[in-house]
Amino acid sequence: MQLPRLLLTTTFRLALIYLGLFLILVLFLLGFVYWTTSGVADRQIDDTIEAEITGLAEQYRLRGLGGLSDVVAERSRNQRYSLYLLTGPGGFALAGNLNAWPDAQSGAAKPDAAGWFDFSYRRPVAGDFETHRARARHLLLGNDFDLLVGRDVEERHRIDQVLRASIAWAVALTLGLGLLGGIVFSRNVLRRIEAITRASRDIMAGDLRRRLPRSGSDDEIDRLAGSLNDMLEEIERLVTSMREVTDNIAHDLRSPLTRLRNRIEVTLLKEASPAEYRAALDETVAEVAGLLDTFNGLLAIARAEAGRPEGTPEPFDLSAAVNDMVELYAPVAEEKALSLTGDVVAGLTLMGFRQLMSQALGNLIDNAIKYTPEGGTISVTLNRGELIVADSGPGIPEADRDRVLDRFVRLEASRNSPGSGLGLSLVRAVARLHGAELILEDNNPGLRVILRFAPDSLDGAPR
Repeated sequence: MQLPRLLLTTTFRLALIYLGLFLILVLFLLGFVYWTTSGVADRQIDDTIEAEITGLAEQYRLRGLGGLSDVVAERSRNQRYSLYLLTGPGGFALAGNLNAWPDAQSGAAKPDAAGWFDFSYRRPVAGDFETHRARARHLLLGNDFDLLVGRDVEERHRIDQVLRASIAWAVALTLGLGLLGGIVFSRNVLRRIEAITRASRDIMAGDLRRRLPRSGSDDEIDRLAGSLNDMLEEIERLVTSMREVTDNIAHDLRSPLTRLRNRIEVTLLKEASPAEYRAALDETVAEVAGLLDTFNGLLAIARAEAGRPEGTPEPFDLSAAVNDMVELYAPVAEEKALSLTGDVVAGLTLMGFRQLMSQALGNLIDNAIKYTPEGGTISVTLNRGELIVADSGPGIPEADRDRVLDRFVRLEASRNSPGSGLGLSLVRAVARLHGAELILEDNNPGLRVILRFAPDSLDGAPR
C-alpha cells in the first residue's frame, strides 16, 4: 500500500488533527509542571538567600564589621551550596568562600534594584576546578564595604536541563508514536475500505450475489457493511423478482394474447353477421379487460413495494373499511351458500392508504370465497393488533406458503379458477407498505391469513 496514498486518507488527516490537539494538551501540562517545579525551586533559593542576608545584616547592626566578618568566616567553612563574600574598600576580600567579587567575565550582570544577580564561578571539586552557576544578592554596608550572599544553583540548573530534555523527548515520542499510530490505524481502515470498494465494483459489474466483507468487530464500518448487505439482499430480491415477473408475464400473457389474435384472425377470415362480429368484439373486450386488470395489478404491486402509491398517506377508519368490505362481499358469499361473518373492534384508525388496504382485504375475501366449498365459513376479524381472514377451504400446503406470495404463482388446485396469481402478491406489498407482517397459517381446515400490525400503529379512537 503506497504511503503517499495512505497519507491522503481522511482517517490519517483525522489522526493528525487529534494528534495536534493531544500535543497541545501535552505541551500545556508539561509546561505547567516545568513552570511550577522551576518556580518553586527558584523561590526556595531566593527565600534562603533573603533569610541569610537578613540575618547577616542584623549581625552587622549588632556586632559591627568585625562581628560580621567573624560570622561570615564561620559560615563559609565546609559550605557546599552557600556562598559568602565580605569586601572592603577597593574590593579587598575580608571574609567568605569566594576569592573575588563576580565581574562581567564570570557572566555577572548588573544587580537589579533589589540587588539580585546571577554569575558563574570556579570551585575546587576532587582536586580539580569546575565552573558552577550561582545566584546572589548584594548588600551595601556603607563606607565602601559590601556583602554578597548567594547559593550554588548548578544542581538546580542540571535538574532544569533534565526537565527540559525530558519534555523534549516526551513531545518527540508523542509525535512519533502518534504518527506511527495514525499510519497503522489509517492502513487498517484503508484496507477494509478497499475491500469494500473491490466488492462494490464486483457488484456493479453484475455479481449481485457478492456481499461486502465484515471483520466481525461490530464497529461502525461493520455495521455500515451490514446495512449495505441488507440493502443488497433487497436489491437482489427485487431484481430476481423483476426477472421472474418478466418471465411470468411472457409466459402467462402469451396465451391470452394468442387467443386474442386468433379470434380476430378467424373473425376476419370469413364473412360474418353483425351478431357474430359483436360476439367476437365482446370476447375481445373481455380478454383485453383481463389483460388490463393484470397490468393494473402489477402496477399497484410495484407502486406499493416502492412505497410510492397514488395519493398521500392519511389516517383512516380501518374498522369502517373492514365492515364495508364484509358488507360488499356478503351477497357474493350468500350466492355460494357460504357464511361470511365479521368481528371488528370499532374505532380503530390506521395511517396509510384506505383504497389499497380495502383492495388487499377484498383480494383475501375474494380468494376465500373462491376456494371455500359450499356450506363453508369465512370470518374476518380485526382487533388492536391483527387483521385476520380465515376460511374452511382446502388451505395451502406449508411448503407452498412462501411461494404463493410471488407474482403469477398459482397452485395446481387453482389452475382452472379465474385469476392472474397477483392477489396475494398485492396483499404482501400493501402489508409492507403499512408496516404489517403477512402470515399464512393452517386454520384446520382451511387457511388463516393474518396481517399483524406494528405495535401502536392502530389507534383506539377514530380521528
